[in-house]
Order: sequence, then C-alpha cells, then structure tokens
Amino acid sequence: MRILFCGSDSFSIASLKALCKERANSPETIASIDVVCRPGKRVGRGLKKIQEVPIKAAATHLSLPIHEIDTFTGWKPPQSHGHPINLIVAVSFGLFIPPRILNSAKYGGLNVHPSLLPDFRGPAPLHHTLLAGETKTGVTLQTLDPREFDHGVILDQTPPPGFSIPDPDTCDVPRLLDLVSDKGAQMLVSGIRNRVFVPPLKSVGWYKPDNEAALRHAGKIKPEDRHINWSSWTAQEISRRQRVLGPLWNIAVTEAGSPGSGINGTKRIIFTKMALEESIPDVLDSIKLDPGVIFASDARTTAGELDRLLYVTTCDRKIFRIDEIKVQGQPSAPAYRAAKKGKLLDIQPISSPLPAKFFAGLV
Repeated sequence: MRILFCGSDSFSIASLKALCKERANSPETIASIDVVCRPGKRVGRGLKKIQEVPIKAAATHLSLPIHEIDTFTGWKPPQSHGHPINLIVAVSFGLFIPPRILNSAKYGGLNVHPSLLPDFRGPAPLHHTLLAGETKTGVTLQTLDPREFDHGVILDQTPPPGFSIPDPDTCDVPRLLDLVSDKGAQMLVSGIRNRVFVPPLKSVGWYKPDNEAALRHAGKIKPEDRHINWSSWTAQEISRRQRVLGPLWNIAVTEAGSPGSGINGTKRIIFTKMALEESIPDVLDSIKLDPGVIFASDARTTAGELDRLLYVTTCDRKIFRIDEIKVQGQPSAPAYRAAKKGKLLDIQPISSPLPAKFFAGLV
C-alpha cells in the first residue's frame, strides 16, 4: 500500500506511528507513507510566533515526506517512487477530503473515529462522551464518505457495549484520549492487514438506533459551552463541564456604569479554581438563595480579610467554594481579592444574614 496520511494531533500521531511500525515489520503490506497536514498558524502577541500542528514534528522524526496544505483546491496528491497513492487515511485531520482526491486513490479512504458511530458524529466526540456521563465508549474504522463527515461504511468497530471508561466520574479528555488513541491505532493496522477496504465493502456497525433523533452530535466545543447557566445546571453538570472543558465563566454585573446613570457595567469572570463543598455552611441552613448568588464567608483567613472565601449556590441547592477567579482585564487571583479589585463587591449591612454578596446578577 502507498498511503497518504492526513492528520494533526496526538490522536492521529498514534495511528501514524502504528502504520510506520507496520511498514517496518511488513514492507510488503505498506510500501510508503506520505503525510499531509495543515500549515502552522501565527499566534501570540503581534502574531510573531508560528505554531505548527503536532503531527509535523512526529512526521519529521519518522523521516516521512510532508505536504502542508490549507485547501485541496488545485492540489494534486504526490506519487511514491513513480506510483500513485492508492489509499488515503485521515485521522483527526479537520479538512474535508473531496471526491476528486478520494477517487484518485484506488481504494479510496479510511478514517478512525473515537466513538461508536453513528453516535457522537462530529469533531469533539471525546468531550461529548464525557459530558454525557457515559461509562463506556469505543472506536470505529470507517470509509471516508465523499459527501459528509462521519457517514462512511463502518468496516470495524469496538464490540457492544464498548470498553469501559476508566474512573468515569473523574476521567478527563487527556486520559480518555490516551486510551482511544492506542485502540484506534490498533484497529487501523488490523484493518489494513485484513484489507477491509477492498470491495465489496462489508459494514459491521453494530449500533442501530431506533431513529436518527436518538443520535447525539459531537459538535465543536464553543466558549458558550463553558458559560454557566445557574438556573438549570446542577452541581453535577457544573463539575462535569469544569472537568471536561476547563475553567467555566459568567458575566458579572458591576457598578462600573456612568456615574449617576443607574446603569451597571459588566465584566467576564473566569472561575479558575472552584470546587464543590461537601457540606452546606451553617449560615445557609435557614436562608434560601437564588442560584448564582455569590457570597463571602464571615470567617477571616490568617492572610486577612482580602483572602476570605467566596461561595455560590446551584439550582439543586449545592455549594461551590470559589478559591480563585480571573476578572476581565486582570490576572487570576484569590477570589475575594480579585472581586474587590474589580469593584464587584456589594457589601451588605451588618444586619444582613449574608455579610458580603458580590455580583448577584450573574448572567
């Protein structure tokens, strides 16, 4: 086989390394591998630094030919020792491979996807698998469809009900990625050895939903997915999103509007360090707080008033302790200190049941 491998990240690197190992052990199975990746992007202040896709360094280390493209328009696949590429493999590539390119390869294309297709089609299956609270998952080897992402013929797949996710209540994306990367690479090599891509193709997909509506789409993760909805997200949902997506955020209502206008300003608040409390503070036993109301503890720390702890209630009456926040325009800092500096504190009268409430208008 003369393979054109299209990839980008650590998930695809695992498959590329497995193919290179197979080529070394069985050159009659894989004669050559060319790598396609997207060009590096300018990042950082002034866009002076170029950030390369991780697979470029891996391909360089493996001494493989590299082709950097940002579009297939007008691009022609390379030849290997005067012979055309006869199989395309795309793993976590990101660009749609058009029919013209697929048709140029005798056996079309293969793709490794880290879910039990057709469930969790899309670019972020690992995130959505964990967000859904799944305890099992799998990998799929499919053909590259000439019309849509993740709609190819399923040539191999993890048997039902899938393999177990390690410690599903604490597992994060990097840990799950390590697991599926290895299993996906093994499935790809096995498929090439068994020549499952040679017609007539045999579909072996086991997952048969009753209807398309039962399928879950694994769309690209957006900033809004980290925006806490205090009125509907339970403590479990908040904890899960924090574990899977990283620090969550809200917009805080401040008193920074025009003087005398009565109009409040807003600032984005990122909860850089926040944890679920095991027990509810005594002060809340007889007080009903709306979800999203953040308050300060009466207790002073040894560091003084500015390092008092902040808390927030959820819609299912659980409590999160907020240790650290990043106020828009400021570096991350201890929560009470950062809130005071950002003019977010609304100190209540001493007679108030809650001594300090800050940005109660979280949206």
